[in-house]
Amino acid sequence: MLHAFLIAWLGVALAQLSPGPNMMAVIAVALGQGRRHALLVALGIASGTLVWAAAIALGLGVVFQTFPITLTLLKFVGGLYLLVIAAKALRTTLKGAGAKVAPIRTAISAFGAWSRGFFVVMTNPKAALMWSALATFLFGAGLNNLQVLSFGPVVAVSALVIYCGYGLVFSTGRANRAYARFWRVTEAVFGIAFAALAVMLLVSAVSR
Repeated sequence: MLHAFLIAWLGVALAQLSPGPNMMAVIAVALGQGRRHALLVALGIASGTLVWAAAIALGLGVVFQTFPITLTLLKFVGGLYLLVIAAKALRTTLKGAGAKVAPIRTAISAFGAWSRGFFVVMTNPKAALMWSALATFLFGAGLNNLQVLSFGPVVAVSALVIYCGYGLVFSTGRANRAYARFWRVTEAVFGIAFAALAVMLLVSAVSR
């Protein structure tokens, strides 16, 4: 069990460290709203991992294999959501409102920050694919439902450490000053990255 946990956790940690909707959501809020809200977004992401763990423990991996349309629909939802975010970022770049405009401009509540992180991870097809693969691996390693469920807190802690780290770095004055100077480039990169992810997800969903 410990061996399977370690292998699975290493794979998850690498996925969490890599660029994606989760990481970008934390950075965007950190730049625009500050440290506290960025950490709440990270907490929302960690909360979502607990839900994913519970879902695969209850057989989500089997559902994906038995009813592939479920994953396809999730790809459509996630792809459209990413397109909305990309459009907002690229529109801001074109408008050129000012050098100190942050990605998330309007004030959001503590719950809004948490729910942003939770929604991103729950509609992130990358997470769906990762957890579906984890389900196959963990159950294939002989783990039972309760043991797979206990993997959730491990991933949640990992998410907190990694995404809180991103939030702390990008909420500093230095990061904000750098963003204020190169905000157009940053907005364009966010927009293009989200658009590329959206297109890949939608193409993948259509080609199934």
